[in-house]
Amino acid sequence: QVQLVESGGGPVQAGGSLRLSCAASGRTFSGYVMAWFRQSPGKEREFVAAISRSGSNTYSTDSVKGRFIISRDNAKNMVYLQMNSLKPEDTAIYYCAATGGSVWNTRPDEYGYWGQGTQVTVSS
Repeated sequence: QVQLVESGGGPVQAGGSLRLSCAASGRTFSGYVMAWFRQSPGKEREFVAAISRSGSNTYSTDSVKGRFIISRDNAKNMVYLQMNSLKPEDTAIYYCAATGGSVWNTRPDEYGYWGQGTQVTVSS
């Protein structure tokens, strides 16, 4: 099992940057594909990006490609989401998630472990 705790959210102006962090507990962290999802009020939780167990492969949704970068440090049990060129539509609660599946898993129900979320608010 793995427990996840996100941090790094907050208010930011459009065009700015934020780096989200996700701390994972458990000795089997490197055995999980890790991902970031986000959810805005009144909307379903949506996939943002995922990273393979080794960190060699990543996959992200089209709306964040070229702006967001997912990375991980297995020695520190950490996952990161570097968010650049932020837009007001990026405003959401961002969740870290873990799955025993693959980096191509993009549905929330494919992830068995979730953090509590961190709020990101982008103002215009």
